[in-house]
Amino acid sequence: MNDYAKQFMLLLMSEKCYDNYFVDLDFLDVDCFKALLSKGLGMGIIAGSVLVKVPQIAKILRNKSAKGINLFSVCLDLFAITIHMAYSFVSGFPFSAWGDTSFLALQTAMIAYLVLHFGGAPVKAVAFGAVYSAVTYVLMGGLTPLNYLLIAQGFNVPILLLGKLSQAYTNYKNGSTGQLSAVTCFMLLAGSLARIFTSIQETGDQMMIITYGCSSFANAVIVLQLLYYWNAGKKSSSGKSSPKKASKAKAKAKKSD
Repeated sequence: MNDYAKQFMLLLMSEKCYDNYFVDLDFLDVDCFKALLSKGLGMGIIAGSVLVKVPQIAKILRNKSAKGINLFSVCLDLFAITIHMAYSFVSGFPFSAWGDTSFLALQTAMIAYLVLHFGGAPVKAVAFGAVYSAVTYVLMGGLTPLNYLLIAQGFNVPILLLGKLSQAYTNYKNGSTGQLSAVTCFMLLAGSLARIFTSIQETGDQMMIITYGCSSFANAVIVLQLLYYWNAGKKSSSGKSSPKKASKAKAKAKKSD
């Protein structure tokens, strides 16, 4: 039983940190605490990423509409996620540092498929799924050299910002966030913020740290839009109800006269 417990703990920390905590009973080792926190956050983010975009997918399926969702933005987001996933996988980074991107890629591809499908292009949706599967295999199946992936990773920051901010522009132009899921947007923001810390601790890769920093900024813009349009919607609905109340009050006044 002790061996199983040790093997489990070694998934979260190094042998040195295990000895510090459970042999020497030294619980004040700052470096080990940071490493353990980073690993725990990484595992938590991966667990959360399994469902992070499910509310968005469910909302589209429930309403049978993808109105307000910018396909260009979704495709750019998918490109950035896929390149990041392939770069991390081929570089040999620990799964806890990038595993969430595998689930995000699958769910983002599903959203792109649904946008095409409910946009009246089911054949294009099927073709998109086939092409994306083939591209993913080429990137992660050892057919693409690491230096090419590194170059592509360098383009991730402007692509990611362009994709997210084009969605923000669509929201601004429509005066609402349409079928965007608030749960998904808040979870994406929390995950990208936590990934800055885990990238510093587990990989030290400057490109990954910059990418997650920019992702956090772009996700924050969309979350702020969600809050703004939600509050604006509440004000407009209360404004519409007040004239009705006023007319009822006038009608009562006339009857009393």
